[in-house]
Amino acid sequence: MNRRDIIYPHYFKLILAAILIGLTCALLAYSLKFITEILEKNIFNTISGYNRLLFIVAPTIGITTIYFLRKHVFKGRKNKGITEIYKTLDHRKDHLPYFKVPSHYLNGFLTVIFGGSTGIEVSTVVASATVGNGFYSKSFSAKMFKRELICAGVAAGVAVLFCSPIGGCLFALEVISRKINKTILLCTITATLTSCLIIYLFKNEPIIHMPALPWDVKALPIFILLSVLASLLSVYFTLLVTRMKLIFGNINNNFLRVNLGAISVGAMIYFFPILYGDSYHGLNEILHSNAPIIGLFLTVAFLKPLASALTLGAGGDGGVFAPSIVAGALLGLSVAWLGNNYFSMSLIPLNFALIGAAATLSASIYAPFTSTFLICSIAPDAYILFIPLLVCSLVAQFLAKCILPYNVYTYEFYKAKIAA
Repeated sequence: MNRRDIIYPHYFKLILAAILIGLTCALLAYSLKFITEILEKNIFNTISGYNRLLFIVAPTIGITTIYFLRKHVFKGRKNKGITEIYKTLDHRKDHLPYFKVPSHYLNGFLTVIFGGSTGIEVSTVVASATVGNGFYSKSFSAKMFKRELICAGVAAGVAVLFCSPIGGCLFALEVISRKINKTILLCTITATLTSCLIIYLFKNEPIIHMPALPWDVKALPIFILLSVLASLLSVYFTLLVTRMKLIFGNINNNFLRVNLGAISVGAMIYFFPILYGDSYHGLNEILHSNAPIIGLFLTVAFLKPLASALTLGAGGDGGVFAPSIVAGALLGLSVAWLGNNYFSMSLIPLNFALIGAAATLSASIYAPFTSTFLICSIAPDAYILFIPLLVCSLVAQFLAKCILPYNVYTYEFYKAKIAA
């Protein structure tokens, strides 16, 4: 009996599993996104109105709570991000036990609402992958469909976070699966179609509220220049994360490790409140501001990766999505401002913000198609920029890969680490 004879009778069962996974992970992602947005905004506004000095200690509250949860509730078992998914896919040992769902869910939530300068995206990805892995272990055997069902969970989770079913599906294929076949496509498409129900039923506003505007082909060379700068920003971010994890990993005193990183982040937030949490709120305020400040744009573009690296080093949960989008958008705004004010160009700031976000994200996760569709979904009418978004995402990813082949967020880095 060959593999085809085994697979075909299970197609109905596989589709049903993908639907259930898609629904479960879509609800999981939506609930985490909803409660995080509400509490992050409320806590930020409360601190701003009461005493801004509390920004300095706020991240410590979240990361210290995570430390005690990890120690006493989750028995000292650590979260290691997307690496956990790769290990589960490539080895017989299960690196996605059920506790990863509440662990990543709570850790991502606590990190962001108290100002940890990252986002909930990677927490959602790993929790969703764990749901898919749980369905696999209960419903199938002989390693059948493990990759398919994990990808189904991830696709649904990312789709809901960005209201982009295509982006969620592409992320599962480009970053998690790294290969395509009929059953993988069947599961990811089924799960993302299921996630559309949650996107349709519940209120979901785009991350950026301003609509994109038509672009002129004359701006393409400046877009390309921006993508080059975005690739360098991404490499800077990756190097910061690896160095900070190494530095904090060598600190044996848990109290010192948590507070050194968390208070450093808090001090940065005190001076630049936009760094609080995922920073999407601050990005919207800047985009709506009528008094752009180039110094602020560039400063925050370089501080956001540092604050994120410190958050992760101290023990917070999160990843690359929100920091890359925010830092890249601010880099794009800086390029537009310089072009308009020093070279008499008529560049559209929001368009450059979206291009910068897509290019930086693409260079960070080595997934240009995913980045293009995700950024198309974060602002109204952003699909009008599809061509420059895709071109700049491809350029940025290519350059970043030339400079730093083993990006910390990619499967290539994971393989190199295992080989070492």
